[in-house]
Amino acid sequence: MLLPPLAVLIISGLLALFANSPFVRADAFTYASAQTAHPGLSPIFTPSVQYWGGQILAWSAEFNIDPNLVATVMQIESCGDPRALSSAGAKGLFQVMPFHFHSFDDPYDPDTNARRGLAYLASSLERTGGDSRLALAGYNGGVGLIGRAEWTWPAETKRYVKFGGPIYVDASAGLTASENLNSWFNQYGASLCRQAAQRLGIP
Repeated sequence: MLLPPLAVLIISGLLALFANSPFVRADAFTYASAQTAHPGLSPIFTPSVQYWGGQILAWSAEFNIDPNLVATVMQIESCGDPRALSSAGAKGLFQVMPFHFHSFDDPYDPDTNARRGLAYLASSLERTGGDSRLALAGYNGGVGLIGRAEWTWPAETKRYVKFGGPIYVDASAGLTASENLNSWFNQYGASLCRQAAQRLGIP
């Protein structure tokens, strides 16, 4: 059945209105992200993390770590911004603290940053017997807290695990979108990811 021209115009106008509505959630990135995912890497991650997909797979193979766990860490730490710098002095894609670098290292070089950060993540995984949730806590708060009761963890580490653990579970489950990642994005990640996208030239 053909619609009258006026009805077509009204429907088109409504669709355009909703597309630009302030009530559209900030997680609209998921579709674009899914279109650029690398085989072996979950499509739930934002485009600025997917940008590094090939390197994530290579780094993961080098350290024998699940690429989705590597992507989860990058997502939360920098959202893929290679020049990210925290108030505590953590630098680059994996927000590596200065004392993990050698004197001749360029902390912002993606390969160097990844190797220093993932070496620490690998040691955290080894310390936890492969428990990804505890490894994320160790990565954020230091491996020394792994054996401690969770109520003693810093608030930042609790928040890191609260979001990072479920995001990794969603990525591992083969989902094409993650409410847990969306929640992190809307609460903490929007400005970080906007900065990363600008840095990488992603529309």
